[in-house]
Amino acid sequence: MNLASQSGEAGAGQLLFANFNQDITSLAVGSKSGYKFFSLSSVDKLEQIYECKMGPHCVAQAGVEFLASSSPPTLASQSAGITADTEDVCIVERLFSSSLVAIVSLKAPRKLKVCHFKKGTEICNYSYSNTILAVKLNRQRLIVCLEESLYIHNIRDMKVLHTIRETPPNPAGLCALSINNDNCYLAYPGSATIGEVQVFDTINLRAANMIPAHDSPLAALAFDASGTKLATASEKGTVIRVFSIPEGQKLFEFRRGVKRCVSICSLAFSMDGMFLSASSNTETVHIFKLETVKEKPPEEPTTWTGYFGKVLMASTSYLPSQVTEMFNQGRAFATVRLPFCGHKNICSLATIQKIPRLLVGASDGYLYMYNLDPQEGGECALMKQHRLDGSLETANEILDSASHDCPLVTQTYGAATAKGTYVPSSPTRLAYTDDLGAVGGACLEDEASALRLDEDSEHPPMILRTD
Repeated sequence: MNLASQSGEAGAGQLLFANFNQDITSLAVGSKSGYKFFSLSSVDKLEQIYECKMGPHCVAQAGVEFLASSSPPTLASQSAGITADTEDVCIVERLFSSSLVAIVSLKAPRKLKVCHFKKGTEICNYSYSNTILAVKLNRQRLIVCLEESLYIHNIRDMKVLHTIRETPPNPAGLCALSINNDNCYLAYPGSATIGEVQVFDTINLRAANMIPAHDSPLAALAFDASGTKLATASEKGTVIRVFSIPEGQKLFEFRRGVKRCVSICSLAFSMDGMFLSASSNTETVHIFKLETVKEKPPEEPTTWTGYFGKVLMASTSYLPSQVTEMFNQGRAFATVRLPFCGHKNICSLATIQKIPRLLVGASDGYLYMYNLDPQEGGECALMKQHRLDGSLETANEILDSASHDCPLVTQTYGAATAKGTYVPSSPTRLAYTDDLGAVGGACLEDEASALRLDEDSEHPPMILRTD
């Protein structure tokens, strides 16, 4: 969620950026004074992991600067020390739970810095021909998105492996990168006028597919943790679709609403791929369940209502295709009623303290945490809200705030867990843990060449070639 406008103004107060890391274990916040990381291991407390304020004390060692333009990157000199680049942080992306972080500042919007934040050292930096709009990371690749080009870096040595040039204008920097090592795909808009999705294989460096997802231009993209599903939404915001990757077959279609078109702010899968959340500029967040309903054998209706329903469904074959599609589209399994509307936000689905939660970080400066019942769905209960600047405030102060007039729902964890704890259907996709290092997939111990970037003593194996 990038809140920095063209004029460089922040959203609420000092906030410029907020985003979750790849496995939803931490939250990164960029502001006018620097950046922070918060742990998402608890509902009751938003624990600050790290804070970097403006000045040279955050990043103590200068790195190597590369110039990424129309020509290949060249080695350039750089003066020692970092000063104003750590203020006005408009992009800050952390690689899982490691110490590797990518930073972009409004003071130097064309420069990307890659740092080891726990050591306070800068590993390298690149300068580009235009403003950096988005940065995406996984354990194989680092993607830099400009308005009309995409740079694909090898995260081990930061070498530019491939450049996708002359992409359709993408002023919002919309793109998505799968976090899976085996299905390492990049998705980005293939058109500025219709909802085409270009899918690119970042390992073999070739186009994988083009998916005609929507009639209107794209507004949001998101991969699931396995990299085999891609969720899409258009600027109309009424329909959410899920496609298989790389085949591009439509798997699910959900209707977010009928009455009004909205601006979709974010899409996010749960780590097990069973749920998909969609937030917008309205006060409602929709959560869809990705399950195929088994068809039951037809039963003869016994009431007038049942008979009418049978006739209505039979008549769909004679109706216009748009009307027929509405009958077949899935509806929200669960919903969240936010205490605001009109604020830019980012949502995510995570399991915290063994309970599924919906997390919403908003430009009003708050992180909202809701409970999700994975069996019954329905309206989710607000459990806690935290200030994104890390400060504490009492419940009364929250309730008295004019912009937070929705009362907190008081619910004990005993009541929340009374229906049983949540067990993900695919536990191998949750294998990204600190104690296993920066590795992924089911056979974690077999990846001898995998990075272990969450160890303080280790840098990424940077190999800088000048020949």
